[in-house]
Amino acid sequence: MSEETTSGKWTDKKNNVLLASAGLLTIGLIAGGYFMGDGLLRAKMADRSVTVRGLAERDVTADLATWTIAYSAQSSSLADAQIDIDGDTKAIGKFFTELGFKADALKPTGANVNQYDSNGIPQYTIRQRLSLRTDDIDKAQAAVARQFDLVRRGVVLEDGSGMSYTFTKLEKIKPEMVAEATKDARKSAEQFAKDSETNVGGIKSATQGYFSIESRDGDGGGYGVSDTPYKKVRVVTTVDFYLD
Repeated sequence: MSEETTSGKWTDKKNNVLLASAGLLTIGLIAGGYFMGDGLLRAKMADRSVTVRGLAERDVTADLATWTIAYSAQSSSLADAQIDIDGDTKAIGKFFTELGFKADALKPTGANVNQYDSNGIPQYTIRQRLSLRTDDIDKAQAAVARQFDLVRRGVVLEDGSGMSYTFTKLEKIKPEMVAEATKDARKSAEQFAKDSETNVGGIKSATQGYFSIESRDGDGGGYGVSDTPYKKVRVVTTVDFYLD
């Protein structure tokens, strides 16, 4: 076989190998582009989501009542002012005993004495504070309703006197309320998905808002009534749902 023939065959073989390699490379690029494009599409689909808020509200009744009673007595004699304030303290104690509270239900929380001159005559004012703390909400409301009886007994109630009601069992209802808020959020997401002709998937992320406890019907209002035992607990959650 001549050298020219051998060289030609080698050249043809080399060209065939190059063509085959180029073909494989082309197929690889096409396949790679397809899978890359498909991967990007799937990634884009996975990133589709909607962020909505869910609300949960619940009416509750306070389980703790605290009444701060501020009162005072005034006289040109410190001893007389002290006698008057002691008399008021006894009158307040009797008032609550008549309503069925125990003798130790009232606790002293502070006292002070002010002295000033009026036309050269010294004047003394003694101020005291007592605090009532009870879980008997009905009895506490009855006391507030009859508080003017203290005035009739000569007790001078000052600003700062008032009943406040507290709901202390929030931790017991938190899980249920968070679940309710999440369900409410899903309803909003499903409506959005329906309008967008998609479906709601799982939760991508969620943020629980803070719980608020407010008077259900606004402040109680009126003298000595700073609050109401009827509360509304509220929480808002923000949920990010995947869309299929």
